[in-house]
Amino acid sequence: MNQLSKTKTLLSLILLFMATTAMAQDMTQNIRGIIIDQDSKSPIIGANVVVVGTDPIKGAVTDIDGSFKIEKVAIGRITIKITYIGYEDKLMPNLLLTSAKEMILDVPIKESFESLKEVVVTAKKDKSEVLNEMALVSSRSFSVDETKRFAGSFADPARMVSGFAGVANSPEGNNDIIVRGNSPKGILWRLEGIEIPNPNHFANDGATGGPINALNSNMLGDSDFMSGAFAPEYGNALSGVFDMKLKRGNNEQREYTAGLSTLGIDFAAEGPFKKDYAGSYLVNYRYSSLDLVDKMGIVDFGGVPKYQDLSFNIHLPVNKKHSFSVFGLGGLSAIKTENTMDDDEEIIGKSEFNNSMGTIGITHNYLIDNKSYLRSYLAISGTSLYSTDNLPLNDGTGGFYNNFNADYTRSYYRASVTYGYKFNHRHKIEVGTILNYLGFNMTQNVFNYETDQMENALSDDGMTQRTQSFLTWKYRMTETLTMTSGLHIQDFGLNNSYNIEPRVAAKWDFAPRKSLNFGVGLHSKTESISVYLWKIHQDDGSYYQPNKDLELTKAAHFVLGYDQAIGTHTHLKAELYYQHLYDVLISEEAGSTYSMINVSDQYTRQALTNGGTGRNYGIELTLEQYLNKGFYYLGSASIFNSLYTPEDGIERKSAFASDYIFNLLIGKEMKMGKAEKNRVFFVNGKISLLGGKRYTPIDLEASIAAGEEVKVDKPFSERSDDIFIANIAVGIRRNKGRTTREFKIDVQNATNNKAIVNEYFIQANNSIYKAPQLPMFPTISYLISF
Repeated sequence: MNQLSKTKTLLSLILLFMATTAMAQDMTQNIRGIIIDQDSKSPIIGANVVVVGTDPIKGAVTDIDGSFKIEKVAIGRITIKITYIGYEDKLMPNLLLTSAKEMILDVPIKESFESLKEVVVTAKKDKSEVLNEMALVSSRSFSVDETKRFAGSFADPARMVSGFAGVANSPEGNNDIIVRGNSPKGILWRLEGIEIPNPNHFANDGATGGPINALNSNMLGDSDFMSGAFAPEYGNALSGVFDMKLKRGNNEQREYTAGLSTLGIDFAAEGPFKKDYAGSYLVNYRYSSLDLVDKMGIVDFGGVPKYQDLSFNIHLPVNKKHSFSVFGLGGLSAIKTENTMDDDEEIIGKSEFNNSMGTIGITHNYLIDNKSYLRSYLAISGTSLYSTDNLPLNDGTGGFYNNFNADYTRSYYRASVTYGYKFNHRHKIEVGTILNYLGFNMTQNVFNYETDQMENALSDDGMTQRTQSFLTWKYRMTETLTMTSGLHIQDFGLNNSYNIEPRVAAKWDFAPRKSLNFGVGLHSKTESISVYLWKIHQDDGSYYQPNKDLELTKAAHFVLGYDQAIGTHTHLKAELYYQHLYDVLISEEAGSTYSMINVSDQYTRQALTNGGTGRNYGIELTLEQYLNKGFYYLGSASIFNSLYTPEDGIERKSAFASDYIFNLLIGKEMKMGKAEKNRVFFVNGKISLLGGKRYTPIDLEASIAAGEEVKVDKPFSERSDDIFIANIAVGIRRNKGRTTREFKIDVQNATNNKAIVNEYFIQANNSIYKAPQLPMFPTISYLISF
């Protein structure tokens, strides 16, 4: 071989090595999914699915099952476009594709008004469009990416939605969802289409929030949140609806995720049951990090929160028409505390709190034909709560006495059937019924300072039921005007109270990229069973239950909205709303100012009547740029009023009348270092300014005389300073081989603002404790997927 031949051979080997290396560094992943008709839920055969911007074009065509698979797509942020003759184009921008996990999509597409015409739709993605096509107003979809990305959300959907217009969490630290000035107890939680108990650890009786959500974001698919004028299928809600969906596990290969953070250590696994079967499983388990550290003896302090949770979703298709899913969620939480005043070591109280909840359900989807379907659900849920409080004796012995204890156990049996029929591209109906059976065994004892002894306030067991039925009609009147209307009926078996709830909503696309919408409807909600069964003792030793025959609390919602797409990635939304609350539970005592409108959970020691009313009204503005070229922002402003009228007939500001909420969320992600390292640095921030929290001042002298907290007769006359919250999250995400690693530091209340948001009477030293907002709270997390 001559020198020239040797040189050519060497150059060829170098070029081959460089090409091989470049190919190895060009990391790819697969995208799979199913395309279905939005109304009939039947698979779309022959739809085109492409990855926008690829050269050569990466794409696929759906098969007889509506399935597609696109192989070897470069990782990073991608945009998917779906087209099909007779249907409107669907654009899904800025999806995060990683090297660790295949992307699996279930996408509904909407038939065009002229069904034989190929429609060209300006490419845009409107986050106000929700998964439930019957919801036309006050609704927004959100993704698992957003629950993880928004600063201060801690991968908790309840904290994440506090960035939306008109929504706030409790400034004391809980993820209570306060919507448009309503009590958080008006929220409905649904999972996989069926109502579930409060899915939060350390949750009080009747509450809908808590410190930590038991539903891990590793399990979530795209879901919906609604803040008013709900679609007819939603019942037993007054202020908001969380319609949560679980994602399906990968049915072709096994994938895992492990995470460690200051909140918990968790592990998720997903994969197929066997080769060539479309079924899959997905399971996640989490355990409290602080409890592990406490067990190892590294820390030694009272009040370590102990919790664990497990969730799963098992998909079991039978054939092209039938499929089943089995899902579940469970959580255990407990804490024992010894309370002291600031730096004082004197113990002013001891308490213990244990809480558990669990749900297991099965769903059956039956595609009857290409126009109709049947969805059926069965679920069993259970909750338990044990709580006790002890206060120090005043005899100098250092002992304690019990002043409160409660032991609640509840079981829920739910069944639901929904039939949907698509007549054509104009008309669709859904009709369904929901059966709820509630079993209960509850005991509560409270110290009576007048008789100086413990007194039983609740002791009851039994079973009751609640029945719901609904009918929804979707009518596309023209290509630009869509209307939904229907009825929801709710009947409460404990006292045979019921409500018939007509609802109607419409959306009018009056100009390109601009629309008006409106919604009006009646809604109702039951209280916690403990409210109805609470008892009053009489002098002769007997008792009666004054609240057993209470009617449902009701509300009428009115919403008028405007939407406009600005450019390709920006969206403007404005809504005016008015809510009239009636049959509100108030104290029956003459001249009383007590109303359940102002209560966050269900505990009450009042004889109640349905004589109260309330009003919420306001305006909301949202300007949002969806993630584009690594940058996004969401600005929201809400100006509102929240009023209530109790027995004395005087209208006042409610406990949740903070008057205004301003939010700015902003974030940027950018490539870091050499391209072959596949590192992305991200920073996310959230700034919130809330009007001061209202609370009722305490009458110290009267409290000392009574031995328990007594408030002045000026409800919610005190107000904290404005509540300022700055959250920031920074981190690095790296793809390497078939793994994705992410390290993040997320700090809530980074400026450590300390607005006083409430006050409590401390019986041990006859003083008033001024409670500030949640102080600076940092979390550190490391996540690896493989």
